[in-house]
Amino acid sequence: MSTGATPRPLPRHIAIIMDGNGRWAEARGLPRVAGHRSGAEAARRAVIAAAELGVPYLTLFGFSSENWKRASGEIRDLMGLLRHYLRAEVAELHKNGARLKVIGDLDRLAPDIRRLIEHTEEVTRDNSRITVTMALSYGGRAEIVAAVRTIAGKAASGRLAAELIDEECVSRHLFTAELPDPDLLIRTSGEQRISNFLLWQCAYSELVFIKTLWPDFSRRDLEQAIGEFCGRERRYGVTVAAH
Repeated sequence: MSTGATPRPLPRHIAIIMDGNGRWAEARGLPRVAGHRSGAEAARRAVIAAAELGVPYLTLFGFSSENWKRASGEIRDLMGLLRHYLRAEVAELHKNGARLKVIGDLDRLAPDIRRLIEHTEEVTRDNSRITVTMALSYGGRAEIVAAVRTIAGKAASGRLAAELIDEECVSRHLFTAELPDPDLLIRTSGEQRISNFLLWQCAYSELVFIKTLWPDFSRRDLEQAIGEFCGRERRYGVTVAAH
């Protein structure tokens, strides 16, 4: 943490890589699905804590495009948990004033899961206390490729002039077009990488890596990460020392 820095306001947008479910379960001699169940509870706590702390945007990395390579049994368990979460939590999200958005390659999800997502987004769409974005079947590089393809198609058809293609244009074509870029990215479990998550959006995010495994993530962990963020002096670009 930097010293002598002027404290900043709370981050508007926090993104979290929820890592460590499997290790949490293995350390307790439990099946991996038990870790995922406890991870879902941790996600619920994180949403409530962020809303109570006044953070308006929270994005959670729930299932990456690379996770499709996992064992079929684990994927089946994860999809079952996702179904349960979407059915059981919609009322809780609504009660807490949370709006749910889901981003990613949703065509790879089962039709009934897509319908549950559409239902939850519809029920919560007018809520404004906090916007919770869940990244499912998501990969940052694939997101950028999809945006480039859309932009290229518009340019080829004459709907978009090449000179108008800039960073703002690319941002408008990402899954997160309606969201501000994350101010703070948290990763749990002690791993120190961003794993293809919000690559474009996190260009200037502050990164906080914590050792806590995701199922043990608490409000205190969130508050400590925010405290570290607020104690840093945020810089954009590279500062070259004068000679």
